[in-house]
Amino acid sequence: MLVELVMGERKAYPSDLTDEQWAVVGPFLDAWKAKHPSASGHTGRYSLREILNSIFHQNRTG
Repeated sequence: MLVELVMGERKAYPSDLTDEQWAVVGPFLDAWKAKHPSASGHTGRYSLREILNSIFHQNRTG
């Protein structure tokens, strides 16, 4: 199994989004985020892709 670094911080999990999958869903999430800015102006600590990766990992592993 090929293990590559994602964002230079952690190793990829099998449940992570591929670049092709992110190319499909990423624009929708970025558009949603642009229309719903934080009231405090905070942009968030984590990328939306990493948040989705964590949801898929939790779903896969329980």
